[in-house]
Amino acid sequence: MEKLTQEQYASIINSKKQDAHEMQWLFIEINAKELMEECEPGVRNQTVCCKAMLDALLEGDRILVVPKTKNKCGGALTVRYYTDNLSPERAKYTGEPEF
Repeated sequence: MEKLTQEQYASIINSKKQDAHEMQWLFIEINAKELMEECEPGVRNQTVCCKAMLDALLEGDRILVVPKTKNKCGGALTVRYYTDNLSPERAKYTGEPEF
């Protein structure tokens, strides 16, 4: 079985954000370990999953749990994506996590 790519994870994350937006939810929280278990049960693809999660951050989104690794990639990574405004003009997230 081939592992998912970062682009495939990005597509899954964006789909989840869009679904939440359509249900008029203010935000969704995604955990890396749970996302991997949902998408690729039994497959170890943590770095790719986490990089897609971090790349999907937009201004205003929050990293809720930062893994204790240099690259912030780990099963504990948990992100809150705000879904009330999915405008393409919304700036990409930059900077350090805010808690």
